[in-house]
Amino acid sequence: MAYRIAERMKGAQGSIIRELLKLANEPGMISFGGGSPDPDAFPSEAVARISEEAMRRQPAKILQYGISEGYPPLRETLKKHLQATEGISFEDNDILITSGGQQCADLAAKLFVNEGDTVLVESPSFIGCMNAFRSYGGRLQGVKLHEDGVDLEALEKAFRQPGISLFYIIPTFQNPSGFTTSAEKRRKVYELAQKYGVMILEDNPYGEVRFGGEWIAPIKAQDPDGRVIYMGSFSKTMAPGLRVGFVVMPKDLFNQFKIAKQATDVHSSNLFQLACDEFLNHWDYPAHLASIRALYRKKGLLMYDEIKKHAHPSLRFAKPQGGFFMMAYLPEGQDAMPFVQEALKRKVITVPGSAFTTDPAQPNNGVRLNFSAPSEEQIVRGAEILGKLSREMLG
Repeated sequence: MAYRIAERMKGAQGSIIRELLKLANEPGMISFGGGSPDPDAFPSEAVARISEEAMRRQPAKILQYGISEGYPPLRETLKKHLQATEGISFEDNDILITSGGQQCADLAAKLFVNEGDTVLVESPSFIGCMNAFRSYGGRLQGVKLHEDGVDLEALEKAFRQPGISLFYIIPTFQNPSGFTTSAEKRRKVYELAQKYGVMILEDNPYGEVRFGGEWIAPIKAQDPDGRVIYMGSFSKTMAPGLRVGFVVMPKDLFNQFKIAKQATDVHSSNLFQLACDEFLNHWDYPAHLASIRALYRKKGLLMYDEIKKHAHPSLRFAKPQGGFFMMAYLPEGQDAMPFVQEALKRKVITVPGSAFTTDPAQPNNGVRLNFSAPSEEQIVRGAEILGKLSREMLG
């Protein structure tokens, strides 16, 4: 039969990354295309022991319905943690636990994006959140991203338009670029948002996976007006399968977020919320972070060094200081799609930069490379293949 799909979903697009990853299990395939953590980074033993103990001592509490705003001890733990590590004050803010970071974007879109509103995003930006905005009828508009953050002149021009509901930004180790917005640009982004009355949705999934450079305070840490919604998760620091995220918002918005979540999934997993709380409080979380930072530093710098060794001199890329990604750029004006397609024929999966823009049909010279998931051997071999390909294609 013919199905009548809601108009708001017609703008949402399937993920090219998910399609490419279907090929990852083919024999001999090397995938730089995904964004998954290394399984060696998972605190598997801790989660197993915590879960076993919880189910033995309080099974009814774990298996019963929970409260929508989240497991109370975890909410309090996170408030203390974010105050200490990110400088976020909870005098005028509150926190709600979500089912992964993706739900944060969905709730924000549900609350702030009306049909036909414009949602500003960095260009490039994260596909998952762009699709969340599209699914509520948001019209995406990209703002050019530089190595030190968004183009401020372009951002101010965009802010002047009517009907702007949100500006979505990933200021630290951005996905897909790996870029980090400077402290000065963060301040100016906030000042522009104040000037033009725009809400900011700040996404920080990679902030604790810093293995180089200096820590920079999130935009939310300096938010006197209550115009920044801050989102994060345990997907990169513990495990994505836990599906535990969190969103920080001004207290005046807390009930609206809670009601929006009640209409989506009622509450997040009691067991995994408890596991996150126990891990932060009773296991050595700083030592765990140090371990995964060392793991990703080794892989990230290995990829950088190997590509630098083999690639054509005109291929541009920056040394990673954290997160899971680096972006390689062909010379200006060239489309990366033929490069991606040829790399796939040689059994290396990459993702074209066009996949992370508001109009994927437009040519883009970027290629996203993931270093967190492949093994060191795959990184060395894949970088050699891509380097040789770049020399063939770029002369």
